[in-house]
Amino acid sequence: MTAFASVDDALSRLAAQRYLASRDVATTVFLSQAMEKPLLLEGEAGVGKTELAKAVAEARGARLIRLQCYEGVDSAQALYEWNYPRQLLHIRLATAEDGEEGAPGESRRALERSLFSEEYLVRRPLLEAILAEDEEPPVLLVDEIDRADEEFEAFLLEVLSDFQISIPELGTLEARRRPYVVLTSNRTRELHDALKRRCLYLWLDYPDVEREQAILLARVPGIAEGFARQLCEFMRLLRERDFYKRPGVAETIDWATALIALSRETLDERAVEETLGCIFKYRDDLERFRESNIGQVLAQVDIDRSM
Repeated sequence: MTAFASVDDALSRLAAQRYLASRDVATTVFLSQAMEKPLLLEGEAGVGKTELAKAVAEARGARLIRLQCYEGVDSAQALYEWNYPRQLLHIRLATAEDGEEGAPGESRRALERSLFSEEYLVRRPLLEAILAEDEEPPVLLVDEIDRADEEFEAFLLEVLSDFQISIPELGTLEARRRPYVVLTSNRTRELHDALKRRCLYLWLDYPDVEREQAILLARVPGIAEGFARQLCEFMRLLRERDFYKRPGVAETIDWATALIALSRETLDERAVEETLGCIFKYRDDLERFRESNIGQVLAQVDIDRSM
């Protein structure tokens, strides 16, 4: 596989990976590649941001390198660290050899040089992506950047500006070929304008019923077209309500897979009640939904399907 040749090429190759992108999504993906700019994906949880990065990697035949952000992540965990146990073992072996021979083996300076060589360098995701020598540049996924603190965001901005890393013991290491970079954010906090300016921006929203139906047909083996439509209509109505965490496409796929496993071919109140754990992930949302009239929601689904 190679880089995308055009927007249409991106559309078809993403579809081959069962990621049914809209044309504006495929256009932004292609432009991010052509302009060598990181792609910043924002949207609600479960709308397919991480899946898009995975699909891009598969479609290009590239390796996916993932940096999962979390509160407290720092540059060492994202960039590199030294393999201290191996360094310590090397020191002990060198000391033992000196003792056996009765004369100094490695000089102190030579020992230090050998200890701080690439042999003892543990590459974390950012450094691995920069130093990768793959035939096709890897896809670097910086997932949920909004969960990291502002200091780490500033550090990441510096890395993405030059795609080079300075390691005191080794000097400056620069990317031979720039990786394709995808950042995702659930907007738990606002990202700095400086980071956004470095990226092409794409907001991923919930798909409409037709696109979500097509996603189910592609992702859930054995599901009937009419049943998929019914599930997607039901999810559309849920997303119009006030929940702490509205169900995303990932929940729709899980729900459909669960119903197929239970040999369900149509929705009824019992089927919904038995599988609510696939749809909602918070107790308050479960209780709020149970207080509503499930029958009325199902009736609205049937009305919408008949129109």
